[in-house]
Amino acid sequence: MRVITGKAKGHTLKAPKGMGTRPMLDKVKGSLFSILEGYGRIRGRVLDLYAGTGSLGIECLSRGASAADFVEQNAHVCAIINENLRHTKLDALGKVHCLPVDRFIQSQRGVGHYDIIVMDPPYADPQIEQTINNVGSFQLGHPGTLLVVGHSARVTLADAYPHLTRIKFRRLGDACFSIYEIDAE
Repeated sequence: MRVITGKAKGHTLKAPKGMGTRPMLDKVKGSLFSILEGYGRIRGRVLDLYAGTGSLGIECLSRGASAADFVEQNAHVCAIINENLRHTKLDALGKVHCLPVDRFIQSQRGVGHYDIIVMDPPYADPQIEQTINNVGSFQLGHPGTLLVVGHSARVTLADAYPHLTRIKFRRLGDACFSIYEIDAE
């Protein structure tokens, strides 16, 4: 697993041993960022939920995002995200929050300052749709904010959730991602 392009291009990222985290494959990540850049340059503030290794948020920082918050509940994995930020020399732009995603979302209710929100939860996560609902309902972004959701092909997501409309769906083998946009109020 590596950073594909930008300031930290080519840096390999550390991952925890075992299958506790399942980072997005480089092929899928490459396709995702190609589509995202079609909507404009990667910029602004990024929120990486279920951050795992931090791969998606670090890729955003490498491509020009100004700051990123990484949310991961496992303390060992949080330490790895911090290591990956230091290794890529992006640690001044990233902040790791070691707590459950739902608690972080509730604490940020109404903040509305994220330009891109990425979430790649465990494929079997039964809370995926609730988390999507909360991102839209709790106003973590603003009209035009993009929400990227990594998911299994066996998970069917709706085309719309409160304040969110799906603008793109892509399937690559068993890996899928859906891109939603926060609607204008």
